[in-house]
Amino acid sequence: MKKVFIDLDLLDKLEEDGDLKVQCSYPYHRGNDGVLSLRELASYAVICRQCESANCISACPTEALEKDAEGILRRYNMRCISCKSCAMACPFGTIYTEALPFFASSCDYCIDRLAPGEAPLCVRTSPDEAIQYADVEADESKEMYKVGDHLVVKCKAWKR
Repeated sequence: MKKVFIDLDLLDKLEEDGDLKVQCSYPYHRGNDGVLSLRELASYAVICRQCESANCISACPTEALEKDAEGILRRYNMRCISCKSCAMACPFGTIYTEALPFFASSCDYCIDRLAPGEAPLCVRTSPDEAIQYADVEADESKEMYKVGDHLVVKCKAWKR
């Protein structure tokens, strides 16, 4: 089964250089940038230090952050007021402030919206193949990690 594959380190470099201009076809939000939500999900699952006593969670005035059963940070978009207190409280810089808009971006991985052989718009518009749509599996020896059923992320992960 094909999955969205993101080279998170390359995406971050492209953004730093001002070359990250990826389009998204998610239909429910005008001007939506679903790639931001994918980056947030990937960052929380792979880069986040998953602190025992997470400052980001206690700093949130609306209880929009919590850890799931696997200890991975999750943000409730409908509770988040984009105050960015969590980003300021994180001592490791894991929470991207640009990923905290009040109107939440989302990604549906273009499931059931692609014609046979078609790739998602983010893949077609991504520079340097930072985002791909391929039959790819997680392989920790290659720094590739599965995040959910439809996403594989390549980046240098933090390990305890």
